[in-house]
Amino acid sequence: MAQVKAKMPRKKASPRQKKDWIAAYIFIAPVTLGLLVFYIWPFIQNIWFSFNDVNKFNMSTFVGLENYKELMGDKEVWRALGTTLKYVIVTVPVGIFLSTFLAALLNAKIRGKSIYRTLYFLPSVTMSAAVAMVWKWMYNEKMGILNSAIKSMGGTGHNWLTDSHTALYMIMVVGLWMTVGYNMIILLAGMQGISKTYYEAAAIDGAGAVTQFFKITVPMLTPTVFFVMITSIISGFQVFDTVYMMIGKTNPAYESTQTVVMLFYRAAFDYGYKGYAAAISILIFAIIMFVTVLQMIGQKKWVNYD
Repeated sequence: MAQVKAKMPRKKASPRQKKDWIAAYIFIAPVTLGLLVFYIWPFIQNIWFSFNDVNKFNMSTFVGLENYKELMGDKEVWRALGTTLKYVIVTVPVGIFLSTFLAALLNAKIRGKSIYRTLYFLPSVTMSAAVAMVWKWMYNEKMGILNSAIKSMGGTGHNWLTDSHTALYMIMVVGLWMTVGYNMIILLAGMQGISKTYYEAAAIDGAGAVTQFFKITVPMLTPTVFFVMITSIISGFQVFDTVYMMIGKTNPAYESTQTVVMLFYRAAFDYGYKGYAAAISILIFAIIMFVTVLQMIGQKKWVNYD
């Protein structure tokens, strides 16, 4: 006969434990409500809108997959997606390289490290709209400091933000300038978390600074690099504010710099096609999710968690 285990009686919670539970729920209630109201519910509502024709007064008519069918055949969407991919492909690896390089310099024994860290980090905490306006003036074809410097050396100025061949790359420079400092701080924290015993053992074996960096620092830093890469790709797909502030609608380079989020903004707020805009936002979400899943699968081959 199978032995029947006697069930242990549940221990009743003491009044003190109940008070602690109540206090814990009270503390997490604002965050939970905030997530529900400002994140989860709008996301669910956005999915519903993507299957509807929503006018400017939020009156919706169910249209099924019509918005997605239109999306698949819209050349402007694919052009904007290509521009966004180009932005991500250029800024992410360049940003990680520059951030790692600066973090390695600031991890060395130099004077005034805290001052340099502050200076590099300041662009990350500055309002993006203000940064975009300052850089827009720097790129100005007549009064910009960039063209003035080029002319002072005997060269000729250039229409940096109105030329479709250069406008997107100028925006990339601004994006890198704003994000490199933030990623540098994260990578610097990762470097400082590596045990010094590895370097001491390598030095005893005769390994130089360059060998120690590539054989110890880089492999041990891969988890931090992986985190920075994911966040950089996500923010790259969501780039909007710098492009919006620096490139006007009448700019000849507008089409060559229009990102997917800018197209979403135009569809929702300029044209009032909120259902179609919701479908665009779902496309962005799906692409980011797909890329993130690929990264999570691929990180098993190159990220070192030892």
